Amino acid sequence: MNFETFRAQFKGDLVTPTDPDFELAIDRWAANAKRRAAVVAFTKDAEDVALAIKYARGATLRIAVRGGGHSPAGTSSCEDGLVVDLSRYMNAVRVDPEMRLAYVQGGAQWVAVDREAIKYGLAAVAGTVNHTGVGGLSVGGGYGWQSAAHGLVIDNTIQHTVVTADSRILTANKESHPNLFWGIRGGGSNFGVVTEFVFKLHPQRPTVFAGQIIYSEDKCEEIAAFLDEWWPRASEKEGCMSAMARGPDGNPCIVLFVFYNGTEKEGREAYKGLFDIAHLVDHTKEVPYEELNAMTNPQADWGANYYFKGVLLGAKPSDDLNPRIFSQIMEMSNCKDLSVAILLEFIPHGKINSVPASATPFRRDLRGNTLILVKWVNDSPGMNQKARDLANTIAQILPTGEGYGNYAPDSDALPVSGAMPSDRSKALFREAYPRLQAVKKEYDPDMVFNQWYTVVPA
Repeated sequence: MNFETFRAQFKGDLVTPTDPDFELAIDRWAANAKRRAAVVAFTKDAEDVALAIKYARGATLRIAVRGGGHSPAGTSSCEDGLVVDLSRYMNAVRVDPEMRLAYVQGGAQWVAVDREAIKYGLAAVAGTVNHTGVGGLSVGGGYGWQSAAHGLVIDNTIQHTVVTADSRILTANKESHPNLFWGIRGGGSNFGVVTEFVFKLHPQRPTVFAGQIIYSEDKCEEIAAFLDEWWPRASEKEGCMSAMARGPDGNPCIVLFVFYNGTEKEGREAYKGLFDIAHLVDHTKEVPYEELNAMTNPQADWGANYYFKGVLLGAKPSDDLNPRIFSQIMEMSNCKDLSVAILLEFIPHGKINSVPASATPFRRDLRGNTLILVKWVNDSPGMNQKARDLANTIAQILPTGEGYGNYAPDSDALPVSGAMPSDRSKALFREAYPRLQAVKKEYDPDMVFNQWYTVVPA
Protein backbone atom coordinates (compact mmCIF):
# COMPACT_ATOMS: atom_id res chain seq x y z
CA MET A 1 0.00 0.00 0.00
CA ASN A 2 1.46 3.37 -0.98
CA PHE A 3 0.87 6.54 1.00
CA GLU A 4 -1.79 7.93 -1.33
CA THR A 5 -3.82 4.73 -1.06
CA PHE A 6 -3.41 4.88 2.71
CA ARG A 7 -4.63 8.48 2.79
CA ALA A 8 -7.63 7.69 0.58
CA GLN A 9 -8.79 4.85 2.84
CA PHE A 10 -8.00 6.50 6.18
CA LYS A 11 -10.93 8.26 7.88
CA GLY A 12 -8.96 10.32 10.36
CA ASP A 13 -6.19 12.89 9.87
CA LEU A 14 -2.70 12.18 8.54
CA VAL A 15 -0.07 14.76 9.46
CA THR A 16 3.44 14.83 7.97
CA PRO A 17 6.42 17.16 8.53
CA THR A 18 5.31 19.46 5.69
CA ASP A 19 1.90 20.16 7.27
CA PRO A 20 1.39 23.39 9.26
CA ASP A 21 0.11 21.55 12.34
CA PHE A 22 3.00 19.07 12.48
CA GLU A 23 4.69 20.64 15.52
CA LEU A 24 1.43 20.48 17.45
CA ALA A 25 0.91 16.87 16.35
CA ILE A 26 4.23 15.74 17.82
CA ASP A 27 3.94 17.84 21.00
CA ARG A 28 4.16 15.86 24.24
CA TRP A 29 3.70 16.41 27.98
CA ALA A 30 7.47 16.16 28.40
CA ALA A 31 9.15 18.42 25.86
CA ASN A 32 12.19 16.14 25.76
CA ALA A 33 9.92 13.25 24.66
CA LYS A 34 9.10 14.93 21.35
CA ARG A 35 10.27 12.97 18.30
CA ARG A 36 10.00 14.00 14.65
CA ALA A 37 7.77 11.30 13.23
CA ALA A 38 7.36 10.68 9.50
CA VAL A 39 3.57 10.32 9.89
CA VAL A 40 1.13 11.05 12.71
CA ALA A 41 -2.10 9.14 12.16
CA PHE A 42 -5.00 10.57 14.16
CA THR A 43 -7.32 7.57 14.07
CA LYS A 44 -11.12 7.71 14.21
CA ASP A 45 -11.82 4.06 14.99
CA ALA A 46 -10.27 0.61 15.35
CA GLU A 47 -10.35 0.12 11.58
CA ASP A 48 -8.20 3.23 11.16
CA VAL A 49 -5.74 1.82 13.69
CA ALA A 50 -5.59 -1.46 11.78
CA LEU A 51 -4.99 0.38 8.51
CA ALA A 52 -2.23 2.54 10.02
CA ILE A 53 -0.43 -0.54 11.35
CA LYS A 54 -0.73 -2.24 7.97
CA TYR A 55 0.67 0.78 6.14
CA ALA A 56 3.53 1.29 8.62
CA ARG A 57 4.60 -2.34 8.39
CA GLY A 58 4.51 -2.27 4.61
CA ALA A 59 6.57 0.92 4.57
CA THR A 60 8.95 -0.50 7.23
CA LEU A 61 8.18 2.39 9.56
CA ARG A 62 8.63 2.06 13.29
CA ILE A 63 5.33 2.32 15.21
CA ALA A 64 4.56 4.25 18.39
CA VAL A 65 1.16 4.61 20.04
CA ARG A 66 -0.04 7.79 21.68
CA GLY A 67 -2.89 7.87 24.17
CA GLY A 68 -2.16 10.72 26.57
CA GLY A 69 1.43 11.40 25.47
CA HIS A 70 2.63 11.40 29.09
CA SER A 71 5.77 9.25 28.82
CA PRO A 72 8.97 11.22 29.56
CA ALA A 73 10.93 8.44 27.84
CA GLY A 74 9.22 9.14 24.52
CA THR A 75 7.42 5.81 24.28
CA SER A 76 4.48 7.57 22.59
CA SER A 77 6.81 9.05 19.98
CA CYS A 78 9.20 7.73 17.37
CA GLU A 79 11.77 9.37 15.13
CA ASP A 80 10.97 8.97 11.42
CA GLY A 81 8.25 6.43 12.20
CA LEU A 82 4.47 6.36 12.34
CA VAL A 83 2.54 7.42 15.44
CA VAL A 84 -0.90 5.92 15.95
CA ASP A 85 -2.49 8.82 17.83
CA LEU A 86 -5.78 8.07 19.59
CA SER A 87 -6.03 11.38 21.43
CA ARG A 88 -7.87 13.56 18.89
CA TYR A 89 -10.90 11.43 18.08
CA MET A 90 -10.82 8.28 20.23
CA ASN A 91 -11.20 9.84 23.67
CA ALA A 92 -14.81 9.18 24.65
CA VAL A 93 -16.06 7.83 27.99
CA ARG A 94 -19.42 6.11 28.40
CA VAL A 95 -20.77 4.94 31.76
CA ASP A 96 -23.32 2.18 32.29
CA PRO A 97 -24.57 3.04 35.79
CA GLU A 98 -26.65 -0.11 36.20
CA MET A 99 -23.77 -2.46 35.42
CA ARG A 100 -21.26 -0.10 37.05
CA LEU A 101 -19.00 -0.16 34.02
CA ALA A 102 -17.08 2.48 32.09
CA TYR A 103 -16.33 2.09 28.39
CA VAL A 104 -13.25 4.21 27.80
CA GLN A 105 -11.49 4.78 24.48
CA GLY A 106 -7.73 4.49 24.40
CA GLY A 107 -7.10 8.20 23.78
CA ALA A 108 -9.03 9.44 26.82
CA GLN A 109 -7.49 11.12 29.84
CA TRP A 110 -8.36 10.16 33.40
CA VAL A 111 -10.01 13.51 34.05
CA ALA A 112 -12.79 12.52 31.63
CA VAL A 113 -13.31 9.21 33.44
CA ASP A 114 -13.46 10.90 36.86
CA ARG A 115 -15.94 13.52 35.71
CA GLU A 116 -18.26 11.15 33.88
CA ALA A 117 -18.35 8.41 36.51
CA ILE A 118 -19.03 10.66 39.49
CA LYS A 119 -22.21 11.94 37.78
CA TYR A 120 -23.66 8.53 38.72
CA GLY A 121 -22.08 8.32 42.17
CA LEU A 122 -19.35 6.04 40.83
CA ALA A 123 -15.57 6.10 40.45
CA ALA A 124 -12.80 4.13 38.79
CA VAL A 125 -9.31 3.42 40.03
CA ALA A 126 -7.58 6.24 38.16
CA GLY A 127 -4.18 7.89 37.84
CA THR A 128 -3.11 10.44 40.45
CA VAL A 129 -2.35 13.03 37.74
CA ASN A 130 -5.62 13.42 35.89
CA HIS A 131 -4.21 14.61 32.56
CA THR A 132 -2.38 11.28 32.24
CA GLY A 133 -3.67 9.11 29.41
CA VAL A 134 -5.82 6.13 30.29
CA GLY A 135 -4.04 3.74 27.94
CA GLY A 136 -0.42 3.79 29.04
CA LEU A 137 -1.17 3.80 32.75
CA SER A 138 -3.71 0.98 32.43
CA VAL A 139 -1.59 -1.54 30.53
CA GLY A 140 1.40 -0.96 32.85
CA GLY A 141 -0.44 -1.67 36.11
CA GLY A 142 -2.12 1.52 37.22
CA TYR A 143 -1.84 2.86 40.76
CA GLY A 144 -4.34 5.38 42.08
CA TRP A 145 -5.71 6.81 45.32
CA GLN A 146 -8.45 4.17 45.15
CA SER A 147 -5.99 1.27 44.89
CA ALA A 148 -6.08 0.63 48.65
CA ALA A 149 -9.78 -0.15 48.36
CA HIS A 150 -10.05 -1.63 44.88
CA GLY A 151 -6.59 -2.67 43.64
CA LEU A 152 -4.79 -1.58 40.51
CA VAL A 153 -6.40 -0.39 37.28
CA ILE A 154 -5.60 -3.79 35.74
CA ASP A 155 -7.53 -5.49 38.56
CA ASN A 156 -10.58 -3.50 37.54
CA THR A 157 -10.29 -4.08 33.78
CA ILE A 158 -12.71 -6.64 32.43
CA GLN A 159 -12.23 -6.26 28.68
CA HIS A 160 -10.06 -4.75 25.94
CA THR A 161 -10.63 -4.08 22.28
CA VAL A 162 -7.20 -4.64 20.77
CA VAL A 163 -5.70 -4.14 17.33
CA THR A 164 -2.82 -6.56 16.94
CA ALA A 165 0.31 -6.44 14.81
CA ASP A 166 -1.41 -8.26 11.93
CA SER A 167 -4.22 -5.65 11.99
CA ARG A 168 -6.82 -7.96 13.51
CA ILE A 169 -9.39 -6.29 15.78
CA LEU A 170 -9.92 -8.55 18.77
CA THR A 171 -12.02 -8.58 21.92
CA ALA A 172 -9.86 -9.76 24.83
CA ASN A 173 -11.38 -10.86 28.14
CA LYS A 174 -11.40 -13.97 30.33
CA GLU A 175 -13.32 -15.96 27.70
CA SER A 176 -12.03 -14.49 24.43
CA HIS A 177 -8.27 -14.48 23.82
CA PRO A 178 -7.61 -14.98 27.56
CA ASN A 179 -3.82 -15.11 27.17
CA LEU A 180 -3.84 -11.74 25.42
CA PHE A 181 -6.13 -10.36 28.13
CA TRP A 182 -3.71 -11.67 30.77
CA GLY A 183 -0.68 -10.18 29.03
CA ILE A 184 -2.06 -6.70 28.49
CA ARG A 185 -2.96 -6.33 32.17
CA GLY A 186 0.51 -5.38 33.35
CA GLY A 187 2.57 -6.48 30.35
CA GLY A 188 2.34 -3.02 28.84
CA SER A 189 2.06 -2.01 25.22
CA ASN A 190 3.82 -5.12 23.93
CA PHE A 191 0.86 -6.83 22.29
CA GLY A 192 -1.21 -4.32 20.36
CA VAL A 193 -3.14 -1.06 20.44
CA VAL A 194 -5.99 -0.99 22.96
CA THR A 195 -8.74 1.11 21.41
CA GLU A 196 -11.26 0.56 24.23
CA PHE A 197 -11.07 -0.44 27.88
CA VAL A 198 -14.00 -1.65 29.97
CA PHE A 199 -13.48 -0.82 33.65
CA LYS A 200 -15.37 -1.79 36.78
CA LEU A 201 -16.70 1.22 38.71
CA HIS A 202 -17.35 1.51 42.43
CA PRO A 203 -19.81 3.51 44.55
CA GLN A 204 -18.24 6.80 45.54
CA ARG A 205 -19.31 9.64 47.85
CA PRO A 206 -19.35 13.07 46.12
CA THR A 207 -16.58 14.63 48.24
CA VAL A 208 -13.31 13.48 49.80
CA PHE A 209 -10.70 14.97 52.10
CA ALA A 210 -7.44 15.74 50.31
CA GLY A 211 -4.67 18.26 49.82
CA GLN A 212 -1.11 19.07 50.73
CA ILE A 213 0.67 19.95 53.95
CA ILE A 214 4.09 21.58 53.74
CA TYR A 215 6.75 21.25 56.43
CA SER A 216 10.21 22.65 56.99
CA GLU A 217 13.10 20.20 56.76
CA ASP A 218 13.63 20.03 60.54
CA LYS A 219 10.34 18.13 60.89
CA CYS A 220 11.69 15.15 58.95
CA GLU A 221 12.06 12.80 61.93
CA GLU A 222 8.62 13.65 63.36
CA ILE A 223 6.92 13.04 60.01
CA ALA A 224 8.77 9.74 59.54
CA ALA A 225 7.78 8.63 63.05
CA PHE A 226 4.12 9.29 62.26
CA LEU A 227 4.37 7.42 58.95
CA ASP A 228 6.11 4.45 60.62
CA GLU A 229 3.20 4.16 63.04
CA TRP A 230 0.45 4.90 60.49
CA TRP A 231 1.62 2.87 57.49
CA PRO A 232 1.05 -0.65 58.92
CA ARG A 233 -2.49 0.24 60.02
CA ALA A 234 -3.59 2.50 57.17
CA SER A 235 -7.12 1.68 56.04
CA GLU A 236 -8.49 1.28 52.52
CA LYS A 237 -9.87 4.82 52.76
CA GLU A 238 -6.41 6.34 53.17
CA GLY A 239 -3.32 7.14 51.16
CA CYS A 240 -0.38 9.49 51.44
CA MET A 241 2.53 10.66 49.31
CA SER A 242 5.58 12.33 50.77
CA ALA A 243 7.78 14.55 48.62
CA MET A 244 11.31 15.63 49.46
CA ALA A 245 11.97 18.75 47.43
CA ARG A 246 12.85 22.42 47.38
CA GLY A 247 10.18 25.07 47.46
CA PRO A 248 9.88 27.95 44.97
CA ASP A 249 12.24 29.94 47.22
CA GLY A 250 14.88 27.22 46.95
CA ASN A 251 14.57 26.14 50.57
CA PRO A 252 14.32 22.41 51.35
CA CYS A 253 10.89 21.21 52.41
CA ILE A 254 8.75 18.13 52.84
CA VAL A 255 5.33 18.04 51.19
CA LEU A 256 2.66 15.55 52.26
CA PHE A 257 -0.22 14.83 49.87
CA VAL A 258 -2.96 13.17 51.90
CA PHE A 259 -6.20 11.45 50.91
CA TYR A 260 -9.10 10.21 52.98
CA ASN A 261 -12.25 8.87 51.35
CA GLY A 262 -14.63 10.57 53.75
CA THR A 263 -15.41 13.87 55.41
CA GLU A 264 -12.94 16.53 56.48
CA LYS A 265 -13.61 15.69 60.12
CA GLU A 266 -12.81 12.02 59.52
CA GLY A 267 -9.72 12.89 57.50
CA ARG A 268 -8.30 15.22 60.12
CA GLU A 269 -8.84 12.56 62.76
CA ALA A 270 -7.11 9.93 60.61
CA TYR A 271 -4.07 12.18 60.11
CA LYS A 272 -4.15 13.92 63.48
CA GLY A 273 -0.53 13.02 64.10
CA LEU A 274 0.50 14.89 60.97
CA PHE A 275 -1.54 17.96 61.77
CA ASP A 276 -0.07 18.02 65.28
CA ILE A 277 3.39 18.52 63.78
CA ALA A 278 4.12 22.22 63.23
CA HIS A 279 3.71 22.95 59.54
CA LEU A 280 4.17 25.88 57.18
CA VAL A 281 1.05 25.45 55.04
CA ASP A 282 -2.14 23.39 55.22
CA HIS A 283 -4.01 23.17 51.93
CA THR A 284 -6.14 20.17 52.89
CA LYS A 285 -9.92 20.40 52.69
CA GLU A 286 -13.00 18.52 51.58
CA VAL A 287 -13.12 18.67 47.79
CA PRO A 288 -15.40 17.32 45.03
CA TYR A 289 -14.24 13.82 44.14
CA GLU A 290 -13.52 14.75 40.54
CA GLU A 291 -10.86 17.21 41.77
CA LEU A 292 -8.92 14.58 43.75
CA ASN A 293 -6.69 13.45 40.90
CA ALA A 294 -5.77 17.05 40.09
CA MET A 295 -4.04 17.40 43.48
CA THR A 296 -0.55 16.73 42.12
CA ASN A 297 -1.09 18.37 38.72
CA PRO A 298 0.93 21.51 39.59
CA GLN A 299 4.01 19.31 39.95
CA ALA A 300 3.39 17.85 36.48
CA ASP A 301 2.72 20.81 34.22
CA TRP A 302 2.67 20.33 30.46
CA GLY A 303 5.66 21.38 28.37
CA ALA A 304 8.59 21.10 30.77
CA ASN A 305 11.35 18.50 30.39
CA TYR A 306 11.16 15.46 32.67
CA TYR A 307 13.23 12.47 33.66
CA PHE A 308 11.72 9.65 35.75
CA LYS A 309 13.40 6.89 37.68
CA GLY A 310 11.42 4.43 39.77
CA VAL A 311 12.75 2.49 42.75
CA LEU A 312 11.06 0.58 45.55
CA LEU A 313 9.95 1.76 48.98
CA GLY A 314 11.98 0.63 51.96
CA ALA A 315 10.72 -1.74 54.65
CA LYS A 316 9.35 1.19 56.63
CA PRO A 317 8.87 4.90 55.81
CA SER A 318 11.82 6.07 57.93
CA ASP A 319 14.14 3.94 55.79
CA ASP A 320 13.48 6.44 52.99
CA LEU A 321 12.51 9.59 54.87
CA ASN A 322 15.16 10.45 57.45
CA PRO A 323 17.53 13.37 58.07
CA ARG A 324 20.55 11.57 56.58
CA ILE A 325 18.91 10.72 53.26
CA PHE A 326 17.08 14.06 53.14
CA SER A 327 20.27 16.08 53.59
CA GLN A 328 22.09 13.97 50.98
CA ILE A 329 19.32 14.50 48.45
CA MET A 330 19.18 18.23 49.10
CA GLU A 331 22.95 18.46 48.66
CA MET A 332 22.87 16.47 45.42
CA SER A 333 19.98 18.49 44.01
CA ASN A 334 21.31 21.93 44.87
CA CYS A 335 21.53 23.14 41.29
CA LYS A 336 19.83 26.02 39.53
CA ASP A 337 18.98 24.37 36.23
CA LEU A 338 17.32 21.18 37.56
CA SER A 339 14.39 20.77 39.92
CA VAL A 340 14.23 17.49 41.85
CA ALA A 341 11.47 15.83 43.86
CA ILE A 342 11.57 12.41 45.51
CA LEU A 343 8.01 11.13 45.81
CA LEU A 344 7.34 8.29 48.27
CA GLU A 345 3.96 6.68 47.53
CA PHE A 346 2.32 5.24 50.63
CA ILE A 347 -0.73 3.58 49.11
CA PRO A 348 -1.80 0.55 51.20
CA HIS A 349 -1.04 -2.63 49.25
CA GLY A 350 -3.23 -5.15 51.05
CA LYS A 351 -5.86 -5.26 48.31
CA ILE A 352 -3.26 -5.08 45.52
CA ASN A 353 -1.20 -7.95 46.89
CA SER A 354 -4.24 -10.11 47.66
CA VAL A 355 -4.58 -10.80 43.93
CA PRO A 356 -2.95 -14.14 43.02
CA ALA A 357 0.47 -13.69 41.43
CA SER A 358 -0.62 -15.74 38.42
CA ALA A 359 -3.64 -13.54 37.66
CA THR A 360 -1.61 -10.89 35.81
CA PRO A 361 2.07 -10.32 34.92
CA PHE A 362 2.25 -7.58 37.55
CA ARG A 363 4.22 -8.32 40.74
CA ARG A 364 2.17 -8.86 43.89
CA ASP A 365 4.88 -8.70 46.54
CA LEU A 366 5.72 -4.98 46.56
CA ARG A 367 5.32 -2.47 49.39
CA GLY A 368 5.08 0.54 47.13
CA ASN A 369 6.92 2.89 44.81
CA THR A 370 9.33 5.77 44.93
CA LEU A 371 9.55 8.16 42.00
CA ILE A 372 12.66 10.26 41.43
CA LEU A 373 11.44 13.14 39.30
CA VAL A 374 13.88 15.56 37.68
CA LYS A 375 12.49 18.57 35.83
CA TRP A 376 14.07 21.34 33.80
CA VAL A 377 12.96 24.13 31.48
CA ASN A 378 15.70 24.88 28.98
CA ASP A 379 16.55 21.75 27.04
CA SER A 380 20.09 22.70 26.11
CA PRO A 381 22.53 19.99 24.96
CA GLY A 382 23.51 17.62 27.73
CA MET A 383 20.62 18.40 30.06
CA ASN A 384 18.92 15.04 29.64
CA GLN A 385 22.14 13.23 30.50
CA LYS A 386 22.69 15.53 33.48
CA ALA A 387 19.19 14.76 34.75
CA ARG A 388 19.75 11.04 34.20
CA ASP A 389 23.04 11.07 36.09
CA LEU A 390 21.48 12.94 38.99
CA ALA A 391 18.53 10.54 39.20
CA ASN A 392 20.85 7.51 39.16
CA THR A 393 23.05 9.03 41.85
CA ILE A 394 20.04 9.65 44.09
CA ALA A 395 18.76 6.12 43.44
CA GLN A 396 21.97 4.69 44.89
CA ILE A 397 21.07 5.90 48.39
CA LEU A 398 17.52 4.51 48.20
CA PRO A 399 16.31 0.87 48.28
CA THR A 400 17.24 -0.99 45.12
CA GLY A 401 15.12 -3.11 42.82
CA GLU A 402 13.38 -2.84 39.46
CA GLY A 403 10.83 -0.09 40.06
CA TYR A 404 7.29 0.38 38.78
CA GLY A 405 7.29 -0.17 35.01
CA ASN A 406 5.37 3.02 34.26
CA TYR A 407 8.18 4.99 35.94
CA ALA A 408 10.93 3.52 33.75
CA PRO A 409 12.69 6.25 31.78
CA ASP A 410 15.77 4.71 30.24
CA SER A 411 15.44 5.46 26.55
CA ASP A 412 18.95 4.51 25.49
CA ALA A 413 18.84 0.87 26.53
CA LEU A 414 18.44 -0.31 22.95
CA PRO A 415 18.85 1.50 19.62
CA VAL A 416 15.11 2.12 19.64
CA SER A 417 13.47 4.84 21.69
CA GLY A 418 11.91 3.77 24.95
CA ALA A 419 12.62 0.04 24.72
CA MET A 420 14.16 -1.96 27.54
CA PRO A 421 16.69 -4.77 27.11
CA SER A 422 15.34 -8.19 27.90
CA ASP A 423 17.30 -8.52 31.16
CA ARG A 424 15.46 -5.48 32.53
CA SER A 425 12.18 -6.99 31.39
CA LYS A 426 13.04 -10.27 33.10
CA ALA A 427 13.81 -8.39 36.31
CA LEU A 428 10.46 -6.60 36.15
CA PHE A 429 8.25 -9.55 35.23
CA ARG A 430 10.28 -12.36 36.85
CA GLU A 431 8.38 -15.67 36.74
CA ALA A 432 5.73 -14.16 34.43
CA TYR A 433 8.27 -13.44 31.68
CA PRO A 434 8.19 -16.87 29.94
CA ARG A 435 4.41 -16.71 29.62
CA LEU A 436 4.65 -13.16 28.27
CA GLN A 437 7.11 -14.47 25.68
CA ALA A 438 4.56 -17.05 24.58
CA VAL A 439 1.85 -14.39 24.27
CA LYS A 440 4.26 -12.21 22.29
CA LYS A 441 5.02 -15.08 19.93
CA GLU A 442 1.31 -15.61 19.30
CA TYR A 443 0.25 -11.99 18.79
CA ASP A 444 3.39 -10.04 17.81
CA PRO A 445 6.18 -12.41 16.73
CA ASP A 446 7.90 -9.67 14.69
CA MET A 447 8.09 -7.29 17.69
CA VAL A 448 6.15 -4.53 15.96
CA PHE A 449 5.29 -3.14 19.40
CA ASN A 450 8.58 -2.55 21.21
CA GLN A 451 8.46 0.85 22.89
CA TRP A 452 8.29 -0.28 26.53
CA TYR A 453 9.81 -3.15 28.55
CA THR A 454 10.60 -5.33 25.57
CA VAL A 455 9.27 -8.88 25.57
CA VAL A 456 11.23 -11.08 23.18
CA PRO A 457 9.11 -13.86 21.64
CA ALA A 458 9.90 -17.33 22.94
